[in-house]
Amino acid sequence: MSQDTPKKTTPVVRRRRRLSSVWLIPIVALGLAGWLVWKNQIDKGVLATITFETAEGLAAGKTEIRCRSVRVGTVEKVILAPDLKAVDVQVRIDPAYEELLRYDTRFWVVRPRVSTSAVSGLGTLITGAYIELEPGEGPAGASLYTGLEEPPVTSSNVPGLRLTLISSTAGSLSVGAPIYFRDFAVGKVERQTLSLETKQIKYSIYISEKYASLVNSRTRFWNTSGIDVTAGADGFKFRTPSFQAIVTGGASFFTPADAKNAPAVQDGDTFKLFDDETSARDSAFEPDQQILMFFDQSVRGLKRGAPVEFRGISLGRVIDISFKYSEPGDARVPVLAEISGKSFDQATSVDGTPGKLDLADAVQRGLRARLATGSLLTGALYIDLDLLPDAPPQTISQMDGYDVIPTVSSGLAQLELKVNAILAKIEALPLEDTLNSFGKAADEAALTLAEARGTLDELDKSLGEFEKLIAADSTQSLPDELNQTLAELRTSIESIGPSGAVQGDLRRTLDELRAALRAFESLSTTIDEKPNSLLFGRESSGDPIPRARR
Repeated sequence: MSQDTPKKTTPVVRRRRRLSSVWLIPIVALGLAGWLVWKNQIDKGVLATITFETAEGLAAGKTEIRCRSVRVGTVEKVILAPDLKAVDVQVRIDPAYEELLRYDTRFWVVRPRVSTSAVSGLGTLITGAYIELEPGEGPAGASLYTGLEEPPVTSSNVPGLRLTLISSTAGSLSVGAPIYFRDFAVGKVERQTLSLETKQIKYSIYISEKYASLVNSRTRFWNTSGIDVTAGADGFKFRTPSFQAIVTGGASFFTPADAKNAPAVQDGDTFKLFDDETSARDSAFEPDQQILMFFDQSVRGLKRGAPVEFRGISLGRVIDISFKYSEPGDARVPVLAEISGKSFDQATSVDGTPGKLDLADAVQRGLRARLATGSLLTGALYIDLDLLPDAPPQTISQMDGYDVIPTVSSGLAQLELKVNAILAKIEALPLEDTLNSFGKAADEAALTLAEARGTLDELDKSLGEFEKLIAADSTQSLPDELNQTLAELRTSIESIGPSGAVQGDLRRTLDELRAALRAFESLSTTIDEKPNSLLFGRESSGDPIPRARR
């Protein structure tokens, strides 16, 4: 069977028809129209959407978008969000300011605001509210934003240090509250939030750039809101912050003097916010050694946290008071404390060079611990460490891994023993008999008082009668009669004077009396010599005849 051979064909070449020039005009017109549309959109600017909780004070076509008081756009539309829980504000940013729209750009509404920390936005009472734009530093191209309901305290573009403080309670510290260093404002609280995970309050704070060097890793912050009144071993402490801190709250910080070389901090670092200054300063204390002391007296008034001092220099604090550190049968009270070895070496060094004296050497030199009264009002105690040269030599011992410091009785304890001895002597006195005697004496005194009261009554009556006597007419004439009597008495006295008749008669009478006495004396002598002379008379006075001797 034969196959047919295909015939060769010649291709037919046809020439395609070109586009007619008539179509050039519509194409050019369409391109021009597209360019005009694109140009129009470019000239309008970039459209962005900002979500706020409310549209209070905002109006489409009127409310401006400003950056540092310069108009950069306008609100184009205000609509409700799909979930009806917020509003979406569509804004048109001018082409010249498109670069301001970055992913970290912030928006908020500027309107009149009055708070305890500041008053702002009063100018909008005349010009109306506007939306403030704060440009960010992130990449450009964002178009959806969530607006801030409260304006930021400081701009994110302002250089400075931004930290986070954590507290267990909010207290009275609020947004805008100042941050103090030695009562001088160096920053502000920018934001306050509650962490649902840690159940803690977080504060975002800002420290001005020129004061950022005051903060390092050992800095401590505390709440200075309100009035602080504390009572402890140091007595009563009463602190009052500034009026602004009382109204708006505030926080303060300090950096220990020995922390100059501590590591620096960076933005976002977190610090604990303490309730008071005492807690903050105590937390900055870095103990490196624990000591155990046994006291054979009452430790009532000594509490955890009580200071441990060496001649007035704070070395540490008490951390525990418990019998768990003592051996069975030991009635002494154990007290565990922590101290700073560096501070201790500086305080007890012989030549002033730190590190030359350790705890064991100090005990051999007479280091002893005793209880001291910090405040007579509160009765709070603290531990006083001191070098007593007259103390009996002892060596440091160990118990449960702790260095045991020897103790001595405090002066207060010795005084208490003396007072107890005096009270015992007083108790031994016969107080009952003495009190009975006092009772009898009191009864007699009461009786005497009653009698004295009666005497006073009689005296009062006598004084009344005397007053009547003085007021009588006869008594009033007594001065004249008394003068007359005195004149007569003067005359009588003159009559008995040396030149008076009475005086002469008296002198003659005395002479006669003297002569009579001499005669009586002579008669007495005669009778004594011769008793019968009264009967026979006196003999003649011839020569006496001497008597013969027998």
